[in-house]
Amino acid sequence: MTAPGELIIEPKDGQPADACVFIIHGLGADGHDFEPLVPALALPKDSHVRFIMPHAPRLPVTVNGGMVMPAWYDILAMDLGRRVDESQLKKSAERIQALIQEQIDQGIDSQRIIVAGFSQGGAVAYHAALTFPAPLGGLLAMSTYFATADNIELAEANRQIPIEVQHGNFDPIVPESLGRSGADRLKAMGYAVNYRQYPMAHALCPQQVNDIGKWLNTRLS
Repeated sequence: MTAPGELIIEPKDGQPADACVFIIHGLGADGHDFEPLVPALALPKDSHVRFIMPHAPRLPVTVNGGMVMPAWYDILAMDLGRRVDESQLKKSAERIQALIQEQIDQGIDSQRIIVAGFSQGGAVAYHAALTFPAPLGGLLAMSTYFATADNIELAEANRQIPIEVQHGNFDPIVPESLGRSGADRLKAMGYAVNYRQYPMAHALCPQQVNDIGKWLNTRLS
């Protein structure tokens, strides 16, 4: 897999960033998919948050007839859960972890770094955050599933990571049951998880955007 780069949005006031939020997009999209979310979050004017939105490589996706598209990993079957290429997923998670480490090396406190992901990107976010060896500021999983729950090697450093899981009740792509199952698996592993559901399909709704902004502000204030 090649790494096609990242969309980086720096703080508007020109001040150095003292926090960082990663947003990992879903299948068939790219980092620009969540670019409009940043101003909609209405974070305080005195916050100095850098947003990093990586672009997935282009891969053949089995469930889409082998079509080549932006993807963090191959999806082999759309069964009750998801059968995925876990080696590709873990490689994508390692790429995100390398980007996180770059931010730490540049002076950002690891506990002021948030990892967020939507749909396929959320599965990567789960793995990247929960296996990262330094304590992170939070994990936001949107309309997604916990693909590596059965064999993940959890990092003790993130046993206390704040986790927010959000899903739409009418999601035809990733059923809400998968989102809730992921939250339940995390709770069974001893994590504190806040689960929210919204009357929407496979997307974000205004109330959710408002909740995300409040959650980020709480985590980074």
